Amino acid sequence: MNSLHDVAAPAKLNLFLHITGRRRDGYHLLQSVFMLIDWHDTLHFEVRRDGHISREDLTTALPEDDLVLRAAHALKAASGRALGVHIGIEKRIPSQAGMGGGSSDAASTLLALNRLWKLDLSLESLSRIGLQLGADVPFFLTGQNAWVEGVGEKITPIPLPSGQFLVVKPDQGLETRLIFSDPALKRDSQTAIISGFSADAFGFGRNDLQGVAERLCPAVKQALEWLAARGLKGRMTGSGSAVFAQVLRPLELGDVTDTFQVRLCNSLAVHPLVGWASSDSLMVDSL
Repeated sequence: MNSLHDVAAPAKLNLFLHITGRRRDGYHLLQSVFMLIDWHDTLHFEVRRDGHISREDLTTALPEDDLVLRAAHALKAASGRALGVHIGIEKRIPSQAGMGGGSSDAASTLLALNRLWKLDLSLESLSRIGLQLGADVPFFLTGQNAWVEGVGEKITPIPLPSGQFLVVKPDQGLETRLIFSDPALKRDSQTAIISGFSADAFGFGRNDLQGVAERLCPAVKQALEWLAARGLKGRMTGSGSAVFAQVLRPLELGDVTDTFQVRLCNSLAVHPLVGWASSDSLMVDSL
């Protein structure tokens, strides 16, 4: 096998996000449910025999040292493999949206190169590498919707009902560090339990980051108002500027302002690459 094409890297939505505390090292403790959706980037991989790792941006220009390159270099260093790779990226998931696009790209890169370079590493091994790249990467590696705790490293796969969601991404992005460093951020939410969430999966809880985000990025509030004007109850996903709402009936969107990117998405039961690595010893908790 010398190439892999049309490798999917799906986005996620945070159905809720509670901040329950803060560690001494400054990292925030959270609880959330991550749900995969069918808004995805597409990656293409070609083996390089010279050992070099290169990237081609097929749509949006990416930062020079993005998570895809970092993931490839980290896997090469960990495995000692002499091969290289050329990676083409069709970027569709918006950045600074809170939808995990960069982390998903990194996870799909680890899974694809594990196959392409014939490494046969387990999900546990890939997750250890992924966690060094970002807290969300292990979630995308597990391949299932999940209850997430700690700083993002405690992952419990859970079943979710299927659903359709309208996702609205303002042109303006939002940096995670600005929200988490804000003194007004609520950091003392009561600890939730999975059974409480399961009783109302798409209506449970809130996003504790939303109030701060609306102040730092007024476009977040405007996007929520846009949803409300269409009879939809929206909330922010993750720590970016995108918001979403469940759609229960056919919807007439009307005029969509040029300042918003709007997409109707379906939930995914599993990641498109589920089973691409051995799951004999997953670094997750299971029900």
